[in-house]
Amino acid sequence: MCGIVAIYNHNGIPVNSEQLEGMTDIIAHRGPDDSGHHIDGHIGLGFRRLSIVDLEHGAQPLGSNESGVWLIFNGEIYNYKELREWLQGKGHQFHTESDSEVILRLYEETGEQCVAYLRGMFGFVIWDKHQDLLFAARDHFGIKPVYYCETSAGYMISSEVKSLLASPMVEREVDGQSFYHYLTFQYVPEPATMFKGIHKLMAGHTMTIKNGAMKIEEYYKPTFNTDESRSFSDLVEEARSVLLDSVSMHRNSDVSRGAFLSGGIDSGSLVGMLQRLEPTRTFSVGFEEPGYSELELSAHTAAYLGTNHEEISINAKAYLDELPNMIWHMDEPVADPSAAGVYFVSRLASQSVKVVFSGEGADEFFGGYNIYREPMSLQCMTSMPNGLRKLAGQLSELMPEGMKGKGFLARGSKTLQERYFGNAKIFLDQEKTFVLPKDVYHEYLPAQDITLPLYEQAVGYDDVTKMQYIDIHTWLRGNILMKADKMSMAHSLELRVPFLDTKVFEFASKIPTKYKISKHSTKLVLREAMKDFVSPDVQTRRKLGFPVPIRVWLRKEWYPWAKELISSSTNVPWIDRDHALRMLEDHREGKYDASRKLWTLLVFILWYQMYIAKSKSM
Repeated sequence: MCGIVAIYNHNGIPVNSEQLEGMTDIIAHRGPDDSGHHIDGHIGLGFRRLSIVDLEHGAQPLGSNESGVWLIFNGEIYNYKELREWLQGKGHQFHTESDSEVILRLYEETGEQCVAYLRGMFGFVIWDKHQDLLFAARDHFGIKPVYYCETSAGYMISSEVKSLLASPMVEREVDGQSFYHYLTFQYVPEPATMFKGIHKLMAGHTMTIKNGAMKIEEYYKPTFNTDESRSFSDLVEEARSVLLDSVSMHRNSDVSRGAFLSGGIDSGSLVGMLQRLEPTRTFSVGFEEPGYSELELSAHTAAYLGTNHEEISINAKAYLDELPNMIWHMDEPVADPSAAGVYFVSRLASQSVKVVFSGEGADEFFGGYNIYREPMSLQCMTSMPNGLRKLAGQLSELMPEGMKGKGFLARGSKTLQERYFGNAKIFLDQEKTFVLPKDVYHEYLPAQDITLPLYEQAVGYDDVTKMQYIDIHTWLRGNILMKADKMSMAHSLELRVPFLDTKVFEFASKIPTKYKISKHSTKLVLREAMKDFVSPDVQTRRKLGFPVPIRVWLRKEWYPWAKELISSSTNVPWIDRDHALRMLEDHREGKYDASRKLWTLLVFILWYQMYIAKSKSM
């Protein structure tokens, strides 16, 4: 895993070497083992290396003045050995054993079509001098980040926003529309960021800059191709085979490896498969608050599988002490409290290994979230005439906050695309008028502006598959993978996700919904396929998520801090402080649970003070 920076200046303006080095050095945590730079007139490439494959010869930027083609690459290519053999058969000569050089030679052979051959996680930039072409790509599912912006001088690309902000050419300004969407999603959906003028290259997309003009194209679109003719037992057998192959492929490295372990089926089955291939070190995290820890469950799984196991428990003070570091590393506000879990367990693991395996993607691919069973539970309402459903919705609005049945009636009165925006829905659009001060409120586009085009693309799917499709294009990229990358790289730790593999998705996309969920369970095919790798209790365990006690802490230990932070946030014009303080008091008094909404506002305040207000005061 590494960090990359690229500068493309218009009109032959030379790249400033000090600027390039400063932009590269600020992401040294992504690659503490080595650094490199290449300047070719108006082009500059910067690189920070975390050495994983070919430790001795894998330095970057990689290329030669003779060929005029140079590469900077963040990620891992798992089929690089097969590609290398194929390219050698085509006459290409290799000078290293790295997967990086495979990308370089593949580009020389196939040009911009090289991405179609890659199996892995990646964000890379190629400079082709002879064509005056800068080519960038991001992996199929968005595992690795790629940010870019346009300035008066040209274009800049990086693995992290803070690299772009290190340039004097980039201004720091909140994008109002992004903030509005953040209040719904708890993150900013791609391709936008919270910074005006800075964008994410979307997953499965490439960027080409030629003759000063930029073009972005999609090369991969995850779509579902359900095969109703397949039997359950046949699907189970193929799932086992595909997943074992993916785990085996993901083991490519020349350094020590380990795995994150929770109490659930995803990480448990992942570790179970790994343990069949090699002795595995496992790492777990939990919270000291009673009822908010899976450490006992993960320890039981570790003992059953026979791993070398370590764990860490976090209290309210430790979480709060590290919160500024987490926000700095995240670049943008991401109000998922469980990001702290990835941060702390990554810190623990980094003391022993350089690569960890994690279970991200299993829920989205195999149908694992409990919310995916909602269409079944709401069937009694969704089959009603529209008039009755509308009446139920009006009744729910009259019911007090927290009253039993209010949420059921509200959800059941809406169509799927009206109620489902992904796994997190913090503030409703109508609630945002109270959150934003009157002098900054505008008629921003609603949350449906993000999801409606996705529903249109998924028009032929059943409701459960539509929910999966929405999550793969929003929640997975903007929340799950964002915290996985940024919180692990904060500790120079490479995180690998074998479930998020093109071959795995190709298989998972065929599973009929009847084999994904039932009234009482989720991930039916995956659970059955993994029964030989985990204990019986793990195989049948209901998904717990990663519970974080912010609800309790905001009423107790964190209350003085939260009140002071909101009260003193006079330099944050985007939040109505009086409304936020009333929410805090209502939460403390137990009138209703406002913890997620409060956390969304608190994270934004901290982020704004760190990334926006601080720079304005300098």
